[in-house]
Amino acid sequence: MSFDAVPFDAEQAQALARKTFEIEAAAVLGLAGRVGPEFAQAVQLMLACRGRVVVMGMGKSGHIGRKIAATLASTGTPAMFVHPAEASHGDLGMVTAADVVLAISNSGETAELTEVLPVLIRQGVPLVAITGGMQSALARQARVTLDSSVAQEACPLNLAPTASTTAQLAMGDALAVALLDARGFREEDFARSHPGGALGRKLLTHVSDVMRSGEQVPQVSPDSSFSELMREMSSKGLGASAVVDDRRHVLGIFTDGDLRRLVEKGTDLRNSKAGEVMHANPRTLRASALAVEAVALMEQHRITSVLVVDEAGVLCGALNLNDLMRAKVI
Repeated sequence: MSFDAVPFDAEQAQALARKTFEIEAAAVLGLAGRVGPEFAQAVQLMLACRGRVVVMGMGKSGHIGRKIAATLASTGTPAMFVHPAEASHGDLGMVTAADVVLAISNSGETAELTEVLPVLIRQGVPLVAITGGMQSALARQARVTLDSSVAQEACPLNLAPTASTTAQLAMGDALAVALLDARGFREEDFARSHPGGALGRKLLTHVSDVMRSGEQVPQVSPDSSFSELMREMSSKGLGASAVVDDRRHVLGIFTDGDLRRLVEKGTDLRNSKAGEVMHANPRTLRASALAVEAVALMEQHRITSVLVVDEAGVLCGALNLNDLMRAKVI
């Protein structure tokens, strides 16, 4: 396919971009005035759904439908996308009477979609429609119809789905937001469905997941010589060492920072014992704490290492800022 070449007009391109934003913004804002009881009914149907919200749409509406299904699924509402054309050739078996179908079509007359509606209705599947055709076949057969009509497309020819698909997407987002609120969906729930993301790492990573344990944890007794303390710190590479009693209860900590401060004071450390130079009653964390709590503790007290203890105050681990950075918590 070829088109007649026309000189590129930079100002025209910028003007069309601004016009597109204006038209699509107006399309979305226009939805707000149409939110009424039917929107709440749609939310209630999906909230009471014992199966999945099955999203259907053809063409550009199908692309929007896939995104809406993904948003619903990631915010606490089990959902999937089923292609209407494939539904007519067997995929309709994926839909059960326990599901709710969310059908999207700007005209409401999409043949591939309207063909499967009678089957869904006979099965007793509740049907929610997002359409700009309020008198269409889709609107007439839906239990709840949400009006996504727009005054015009952003396309200069008023043909390509632009403002209409933006309105569909916004309506889908509104449903997802209302549903997550009604379910009491929290940050922790979001993190569980996004374990690979930054939020997932922050809300799902515990101190026990990133801390050093066993022989990796530097520790000496209070009677250890200063040279023994230095060897332990150097060999374990934490930048600090715990000072523990014979039952491994934490008595104190000695850090690189403590060493610098003592050297600056001119303290003779050659005959010092670990118990004499340690910082008593150090900040500690439980292994069950979130890793972000370790970050907050370090930032609040301007420290770079923290010891991990159990309920009895027995040393069980240690970590520093580098450990948290490697885990991508910070």
